[in-house]
Amino acid sequence: MRTLHHRDGHLGWDRDLPPDAEIGPGDEVELVLHDAFAGQLGPEATAADVARMDLDRANPLTGPIRVADTAPGDVLEITLQEVVPGPVGWTTLIPGFGLLADEFPDPHVVVSRIEASHIEVGGFARIPLAPFLGTVGVAPGEPGPHSVIPPGRVGGNLDCRDVRAGATLLLPIEVDGALLSAGDPHGAQGDGEVCGTAIETTATARLRVDVRRDLEIDAPQLVLPTTSDDRPGVATGPPVGPRHVTTGVGPDLYTGARDATRAMIDHLADRFGLDPADAYALTSVAGHLRIVEVVDAPNWVVGMDLDLSVLQA
Repeated sequence: MRTLHHRDGHLGWDRDLPPDAEIGPGDEVELVLHDAFAGQLGPEATAADVARMDLDRANPLTGPIRVADTAPGDVLEITLQEVVPGPVGWTTLIPGFGLLADEFPDPHVVVSRIEASHIEVGGFARIPLAPFLGTVGVAPGEPGPHSVIPPGRVGGNLDCRDVRAGATLLLPIEVDGALLSAGDPHGAQGDGEVCGTAIETTATARLRVDVRRDLEIDAPQLVLPTTSDDRPGVATGPPVGPRHVTTGVGPDLYTGARDATRAMIDHLADRFGLDPADAYALTSVAGHLRIVEVVDAPNWVVGMDLDLSVLQA
């Protein structure tokens, strides 16, 4: 298994970047990932440290990784085997960034301690540990360079809390070799990431990569194993799943909601043979539209989340 380190990584997306490594379908790779601030904050970080950050260094990526025998039109299947976060996390308010940036114009930081099963958030809250990768993507077909901040149809800075161990992320490929990169590890996050940052931390991640030629997708999708339902506001109950999440990525939440719903209808029709009208009805009674990310301008991410076990009745 290859190990790649963030010190050999890059900033932003570019189809012409030379790969750091090449792997084949079915191979695993270990990634040592920097935090989203590229090491500019420490365990005693203050608002003054946030104000001094060089944001041009934000969201460094580990990679790119060329996946042999992949071409435009294929789908890259990335199964997250493990995400091990670092001991410290930071949640910052960055001037001009976040859903309520106009109401919170001053820099601010909350430093968190990451424990084995939970996170001590700034000494005033405790939340479950739920590590995931905020950024996983492949190179866009359009010539670069491109900023890493907005997500796109080939993934990137999705900030989706379900891109975690056990999940399988599906990404449409637009260039030969895919050129996979990842970064922006989080200890935990709520849907939306409304202040602009999560529990930003370092991590080591292990991924298995495969290629799918039996699928056609226009935006990222997720396959999630059976697990307890941990969505905020949902009472703890019996295990749910497996789940499937389709996404809509773009500058308009309404359009994103339509795209995510349409993609789920297509999935239900193709995978389970449902009549499209029946699939549409099912998304209304059993699907959950989620604002996955609403801060990485100019593109937002909407998810349509469906527990597929309802089809086994």
